[in-house]
Amino acid sequence: MKKTLLTLALCATALAGCGTTGGPAERGTAKSTERPAEKAAKGTGTSTATSTGTGTVAWSTCTGLTGPDGKPAAPDPAVECGKIKVPLDYAEPGGDQIDLALIRVKATGDRLGSLVFNFGGPGGSGVDTLALAARAFAGLGTRYDLVSFDPRGVERSAGVKCGDQIERYLSAGSGSDSDKLLRQFAAACQKDSGKVLPHVGTVNSARDLDRIRLAVGDERLNYFGLSYGTHLGAVYATHFPKNVGRFVLDSAYDPTGTFEERAVIQATGFARSLDAFAKDCVARGCDLGADPAAVRRTVERLVDGLRTKPLKVGERALTLGLGQLGVITPLYAKATWPMLEEAVASAVKGDGAALLALADSYTGRRADGTYSTLLSSMQAISCADSAERPGRAEAAAVNRRIRKIFPILFTDETVTACAHWPAAGSNDAKRIDATGSAPIVVIGGKGDPATPYRWATSLTARLRTGVLVTYEGEGHGAYLSGSTCVTRLVDTYLLNGRLPTENATCPAS
Repeated sequence: MKKTLLTLALCATALAGCGTTGGPAERGTAKSTERPAEKAAKGTGTSTATSTGTGTVAWSTCTGLTGPDGKPAAPDPAVECGKIKVPLDYAEPGGDQIDLALIRVKATGDRLGSLVFNFGGPGGSGVDTLALAARAFAGLGTRYDLVSFDPRGVERSAGVKCGDQIERYLSAGSGSDSDKLLRQFAAACQKDSGKVLPHVGTVNSARDLDRIRLAVGDERLNYFGLSYGTHLGAVYATHFPKNVGRFVLDSAYDPTGTFEERAVIQATGFARSLDAFAKDCVARGCDLGADPAAVRRTVERLVDGLRTKPLKVGERALTLGLGQLGVITPLYAKATWPMLEEAVASAVKGDGAALLALADSYTGRRADGTYSTLLSSMQAISCADSAERPGRAEAAAVNRRIRKIFPILFTDETVTACAHWPAAGSNDAKRIDATGSAPIVVIGGKGDPATPYRWATSLTARLRTGVLVTYEGEGHGAYLSGSTCVTRLVDTYLLNGRLPTENATCPAS
């Protein structure tokens, strides 16, 4: 669960105005350079004049955009789309090519260059998300062309498809043969997307990022990565340190460590967030219990009951897996905690529609019942990024530990998702060392459930050029939290080249 639920978070918070600047930086003040910002930035490899003006993308009106409700979205006239070709296999650059889909919102003021976003996943569509999110980053859009893309294996960029297996797997009850379902899923992915599966993954996406840098005409890459996007940015900086411009990695993910370690760290993060939700719910007057412990028991009992008795929702059912997703989805942002309270209260009374809708927002289910490539792309990229193929014993060990930490995520799975994957994985994307790059701003939130704070501190150390900013509030994505302190620090760096002070801290918003 590296992914960032930007559609949900943006609808709840960012589009309400948390992308604006203003207010003092409080404890996290910006560090002035010894010389004027432009000269100092140039001296650190972070020139404010990064654009060569020789971009080669043929931009035109966007078509086929998808809105936050999964329905077709009309493009804003200010939004443009384009594509570039990149090698399917970088070992054979003259061989087969694939298209990378790009989106751009042109700078409204004195242009510094392009700022490229990856909003998370792996598997999230940057094209659809930037079309929705542009207003949240309007302050940055005064000086930058805001650019994003569908990474290789995602949606319009040779998106990984797996027949109808996503629906079959998600609708399966807890007593289903998970091993059989995962084998069928892997086989369908191989059948539909076998050509691209060996070539997805974060290292190749980092190479694609450098092609995007060239295509938009920038000398160095200016980049804003959230959640999984921090992993992609860190890998880019590892492979192309001299091409790093102004980099912000928000809600940092450290890819090192084992499958079990990563799972336990995330389970701990979600457990902490559920406790914070429960306390907040009681403070506001909660329908789920008189005290935080009672609230948590209500949520846990509801999810556990879905193991044996899924809730009917029209022609569908809220199964255990969908119920789990429905609960963790609104834990990603404090602004969506009221959604969790209302959805659980309704489900306790037998109406699972709200929880199912929250789960659908996580899985990329569209209004017509089809799915985006989100989950299949996530699967393909995650398996490509690790040589680990945990078997039954490893899966059982992880489930036992998760049950003690955060029983809501406990499953009866006997194998892990990559166990039957048809393409080999590599640990290359776990190597992080950006020695020689310009400074990289890394942001970690103390209350982040999906990418817990410890990953921000460890990723900062591994980069060797990282500058850590600590956000003490709740939620996944500090820049989108509504914190004027975080917004000011990030905007000051990206727009003016002034780095945050060492160990800068922003209080909860």
